[in-house]
Amino acid sequence: MNLSRIALATGVAASTVLLLAGPAAAHVSVQPQGEAAKGGYATLNFKVPNERDQASTVKLEVNFPAEHPLSSVTPEAVPGWKIEITKGKLDKPLEVHGRKITEAVTKVTWTADGSKIEPGYFQQFPVSVGRLPEDADQMIFKAIQTYDNKEVVRWIEEPKAGGEEPDSPAPVLALSAASDDHHAGGAAGDDHAADDKATDKAASAEGDKKETHAASSSSSDTTARTLGIIGIVVGIAGVAFGVLAGRRRTA
Repeated sequence: MNLSRIALATGVAASTVLLLAGPAAAHVSVQPQGEAAKGGYATLNFKVPNERDQASTVKLEVNFPAEHPLSSVTPEAVPGWKIEITKGKLDKPLEVHGRKITEAVTKVTWTADGSKIEPGYFQQFPVSVGRLPEDADQMIFKAIQTYDNKEVVRWIEEPKAGGEEPDSPAPVLALSAASDDHHAGGAAGDDHAADDKATDKAASAEGDKKETHAASSSSSDTTARTLGIIGIVVGIAGVAFGVLAGRRRTA
């Protein structure tokens, strides 16, 4: 009997630990759509779960690492959320596609505007970024989550190699090996490729248009010449018919 009670108590205790550990394991995280290759472009999803039972998330601030500034940061519109982009001057300008970039995005803030993340739900906030650094294996985005009861949770603790996960870990983006095509890497790379394809398509269409116009002009010239020859033949035939008719009348 005593053994049964001890086993039951142990099972209840273990279940309680699991229940308490479950919500604590959920935190703001970042994942790429596809891959995030060094030196390339990527679309990142910042996933924000609601960890409270009696409050809703109404604001998210994501800080971009100053040691690895990004020349391009474009958030996707999220219904019911207002987006604010904060930029700062760079100590060392970046050179991208032959032009110098003197400022970069330091923070993106999403504020509830008719929507919110209610208890038991999560929300993803997509951002297209590039170019990703070539001299780093990861990027750390410190995030701040605000609830409608004024509670603020700071996900800013950086992970330590070989150590346990901190209580409030910052979102960490793992970078994959660089690819031959720097435009590769998820939807963002597809967008750049689509722009190039659109340009090529427009040039091809313009060429086809010129060829069609030339072919049309050539066809018109040929038709005009044919009609002219037919007119001459008809004219000669008319004259010949008139001469023959006049001789018959004289006879």
